Amino acid sequence: MAWDLDSDRPIYAQIVEKIQMQIVSGYYKPGDKLPSVRELAALACVNPNTMQKAFAELERSGLIKTMRTTGRLVTEDIHMIEGIQKALANQQLQIFFEKMMKLGYEKDQILSLLEQSIREQDS
Repeated sequence: MAWDLDSDRPIYAQIVEKIQMQIVSGYYKPGDKLPSVRELAALACVNPNTMQKAFAELERSGLIKTMRTTGRLVTEDIHMIEGIQKALANQQLQIFFEKMMKLGYEKDQILSLLEQSIREQDS
């Protein structure tokens, strides 16, 4: 099944975000071997050159590393992964708060809605 990519933003950047999300969520664990460029390109239905560009960006960030004999591996640096996870969470929170404020909610109302939603999730 093809990945859900949109045409509004560069495809390679969306692939970087998708793989980052897979790593921070535990789909790929620290030290795991990633599928090859061609395998992931086929899975995402993108050109292998686009996938290679995304991998190069992930490698530049240190999230993955290339080993000559084994391919590309997820970093074993847990602190880096946690830092990226926190940054991604903060981005999502910022988007959420901006949308809620556009709806006319104040900060205390947003907090109240979040608390209510959490209580409903627990029941």
